[in-house]
Amino acid sequence: MRRPLLLLPRPLDEFINREQARELLTAGEGAVALPGRIPYGALTRAPAAVRGGVASSIAWGLARQIPSAWRPSETVVVAYHAIQWPAIAALMARGVAEELWYFRWDQYEEAHDVGRMRTLLHDWNARIAEVSALTFCVSDKLVDLEHEAGRQAIFVGLAADAFPDGPLAPTPRGAELIAAARDSHAGGPAGSRPDADSSASVVGDGPVAVSLGHLGRRTDWAWLRGAVERVPELTLLLIGRWYEDEVGHDPDYRWLREAPQAVWLGGLDDADAAEVIAQADVGLVPFTVDPFNEAGLPTRILKYARLGRRTISPPLAGTRTWAHTTTFVDSPEAFAAALREAAGARHHPDAPLRAWALEQTAAKMNAPLHARLRAD
Repeated sequence: MRRPLLLLPRPLDEFINREQARELLTAGEGAVALPGRIPYGALTRAPAAVRGGVASSIAWGLARQIPSAWRPSETVVVAYHAIQWPAIAALMARGVAEELWYFRWDQYEEAHDVGRMRTLLHDWNARIAEVSALTFCVSDKLVDLEHEAGRQAIFVGLAADAFPDGPLAPTPRGAELIAAARDSHAGGPAGSRPDADSSASVVGDGPVAVSLGHLGRRTDWAWLRGAVERVPELTLLLIGRWYEDEVGHDPDYRWLREAPQAVWLGGLDDADAAEVIAQADVGLVPFTVDPFNEAGLPTRILKYARLGRRTISPPLAGTRTWAHTTTFVDSPEAFAAALREAAGARHHPDAPLRAWALEQTAAKMNAPLHARLRAD
């Protein structure tokens, strides 16, 4: 049996797809190799003339982390980002492994903040994918992009095993979190703990929508503002850090920061995030439609579904991988109609959707990878 050496771009507990990585490490008897004093980012900043030396230094540090008992014939190097390519090339040249795999979990070469690195990352992505013996992607769109480039790829879905699968109905804890966020934003004293019947008074009688995750340049602030303006009875719950340095200049963001219908909860741990999601009728993927957002598959959809909540999203190609979980809207009017249709769903969680979500375990998603590791 071969063993995977995961070249994670950051420590396991900080990695966005850590649950599948952890399962692959445990069930696949794998290991993690992280860059040392020299991060992968140094490869993009280094002049071309010295980049090879930087890559060799990183590769030397990675090689030292391979368990001494592993033979090259049983070692599979797993790459996670195009930025790793020069170091991976140097590592493979050392003869430490006979096979390279590539995990495509985003179209990161199209990320909003790559700037001058875009062309370089496109090139490095192609180089890794061309050498890869197995490229596995988290969305149908990412698979399609590989096929369009004349390369092979398979779909390996996402998991969210550690995210709570309850509560399913609104609770006093969720109402308390929302009330505290409202009080904090208003600058008033923290509210007392709501009682069991207070949820409706905290979120109102209209539709309640929740967004879980990054609130910055990926977010379509005009899309959210349009919903609040067209559905004034809407309560919009925003879980996650907001990034003034990315969007502080955006007038729609500024408008929402002051809108009474928007509740800014900040970052929450998974348990409290689940409590707030249980207060909502529907989850949102409020992303702009662009090449970066189009390709990925937001894990938040699975987290909403674990609590029996459907998702509303713009028509993003990657999100269509889980089309049965999501209502796609292509206009402000359609968005408003979908929100109103969802009103009250928090009292009747979608049981079949939740059952599907609970089946999307890391072990099940990783099954094709384990089969490949066991193959002769």
